[in-house]
Parts: sequence; structure tokens; C-alpha cells
Amino acid sequence: MKKSRLNLFKLTSMSISVLGILFIIIAILVIAYIGIAAVTQSVSTDVGSGASYDQYNTLTTEYDALENQYQDIGTSVYTSKNTNLKSAYSNAQLQLENTNTTLANVGSALSTGQSQSEVTARINAAQAQLLITQKSLNNVTSLI
Repeated sequence: MKKSRLNLFKLTSMSISVLGILFIIIAILVIAYIGIAAVTQSVSTDVGSGASYDQYNTLTTEYDALENQYQDIGTSVYTSKNTNLKSAYSNAQLQLENTNTTLANVGSALSTGQSQSEVTARINAAQAQLLITQKSLNNVTSLI
């Protein structure tokens, strides 16, 4: 009887030790999974924002080209007596300022780490505003 109790005690203490080791292994696996998931999320966010920075730089370059075009035609507009041309030029200036503001919004979203969907929405707004500005400048050049 004593021998069977002793065997039962050994078996119980051995199974508790095995369960303890299994729980430690499971805990390590769970912590590793959470760590890998966090690193993966961070990497994919960085990749997405990298593409957004590229788009932002492209938009800024296009804006600079439009601003140079605007400056180049300014003297022709001011020497002209055509009121429609001056009005179109003022409208183009307003659109240029709006584009500058929307680009500043994109830069702000990128620098403050806004969500990728927010950054994308602001980039899309800047692209649309850039097209409006281009059309306004084309209208001015067509009147010259």
C-alpha cells in the first residue's frame, strides 16, 4: 500500500513538473508571437509611409514647377491691359496657394505619424488640387 502511494506521488509530481515546463514553453511562444507581430506591423507601416513620402516629394516637385511657371508669366500679365487675363492670373494665384496648403497638410500628416488612410486621403486631395492649379495656369497661358 505504501509503495503504491509512493508511486502515485512520484507520478503526480512528475506530471506537475511536465505541465510546468509546458506552460513555460507556451508562455515563451506567445511572447515571441506578440513580439514578431509588433515588428511586422512596424515594418509594414514604415514601408507604407516611405511610399507616401515619395508621393509627397513628387507632388512638391510638381508644385514647384507650377509655381515657377506662375512666376514666369507674371510680368506678361501685369503689363497687359486685359482684365480677363488679370482675373485668371489672380484665380491661378489663389489655386496655387490652396495647393500649397494641401501639400502642407500632407507634410503635417506624415510628420505627425497619422494613419496611412489619413495620409492617403490628404495625398489624394493634394493631387486633385494640383490638377485644378494646372488648369488655372493653362487658362492664363491661353489668354496671353
